[in-house]
Amino acid sequence: MDPDRRPTLGLWDSTAIVAGSMVGSGIFLVSADVARLTGSPGWLLGVWLFAGALTVAAALSYGELAAMMPKAGGQYVYLREAFGPAPAFLFGWTQLAVIQTGTIAAVAVAFARFLGVLVPSISDRPLALAGPLVPTPQRLVAVALVVLLTFANSRGLEAGKLLQNGFTAAKALVLLALCALGFWALGGGERFASAAIHARPFFGPFPAATIGPAMVGALFAADAWNNVTFTAGEVRDPARNLPRSLLLGTALVIGLYLAVNVAYLAVLSLPAIAHAPADRVASAAVSAALGPGAALAVAVAILVSTFGCTNGLVLAGARVSYAMAGDGLFFRAAGKLNGRGVPGAALWMQAGWAALLCLSGSYSELLDYVIFAVLLFYVLTLLGLFRLRRTRPEAERPYRTLLYPWLPVAYVLLASAIAVGLLLAPETRSQALSGLGCVLAGIPVYVLFRRRAAGPSHQ
Repeated sequence: MDPDRRPTLGLWDSTAIVAGSMVGSGIFLVSADVARLTGSPGWLLGVWLFAGALTVAAALSYGELAAMMPKAGGQYVYLREAFGPAPAFLFGWTQLAVIQTGTIAAVAVAFARFLGVLVPSISDRPLALAGPLVPTPQRLVAVALVVLLTFANSRGLEAGKLLQNGFTAAKALVLLALCALGFWALGGGERFASAAIHARPFFGPFPAATIGPAMVGALFAADAWNNVTFTAGEVRDPARNLPRSLLLGTALVIGLYLAVNVAYLAVLSLPAIAHAPADRVASAAVSAALGPGAALAVAVAILVSTFGCTNGLVLAGARVSYAMAGDGLFFRAAGKLNGRGVPGAALWMQAGWAALLCLSGSYSELLDYVIFAVLLFYVLTLLGLFRLRRTRPEAERPYRTLLYPWLPVAYVLLASAIAVGLLLAPETRSQALSGLGCVLAGIPVYVLFRRRAAGPSHQ
């Protein structure tokens, strides 16, 4: 535990960070793209099941590292201890430049977009042209959300924790309501006879050429579960609570995701899922079952979901910059706690970059190749698990990975295969190469920070 942090987060709080950071807008939208790419109800569920199994396998493997090194920065710390500062910095750099801030921007804009369903004046029509930054009502609302949640989290962990717990509970209720809709539809007789779940054959031909691209959306919708490790220095009894929260949070969300997709299939035909207006599958399902007026309820549900997701991402992400600054690999101010015991400067630096991404509109382009970088660092981190088992056999391990070494080996092989597939597939090659380029762009930045950190020792 970090000596300068106050352990505030219990098991429920940590689980809420895992689940709340995972559930954003993806589960309400992504199934449309998966349906288009797979072409059958069975493979639609298969993609979500496979993505979920990978996520839970990674979370179970991360539990050992989290319990062994419960320090702020999480994955950054694991990579530093396993492979040294350079790979750890490249993770932190990519996290700040693309993964965390790009996701914050995208989810915040999704919040603003669905708020526009209720308030039509919140559109994406430019108010003025300002070079690369184009303010629109939608993007300005997204910026305001990022600033609001950053302010709330800068006031102390208690405020961010309360927001996260409340909105995670609300999101779980929303997903449970969609599941209930599916069970009701399954008993709806002839009214839903054309729904995809009744289609024959249920499994079409294996979509070999498109399974990789189909996995991207499902994996992204299930990502951000590792955010709780960034706050490890503030978790009570981390050796016990971190592994448990990783398992409980990921298993809960993946179970709900699968049940929600069954609900979609129980209400809609596969073409209706694949071609839902603006990919809003949840809205299409609710409208088909309860009438068009019920679609507004889905917009409210997505507002709740994206608000809570943005808060979880804001709360956790700045802890990586805080850990990097402590190693002399980021701006010194980011390594200081404010009077409320949280890394205030790191929070506002994160907010500033995320706000610029909101205004630039480039967040969607960033997210196209985030998943390649995410897979790259997940694989590297689990390879670090094997390395630390070999180089530090005497280290205290309050929790040991279940089914070691087979579970992490399976994840490394399967995730690597998906990453290679993204590089080889014509539809995703440019995005994967862009993701790799973003990681490599951190090398000169690392050299600059290392030189600055080494400077005083030579004077």
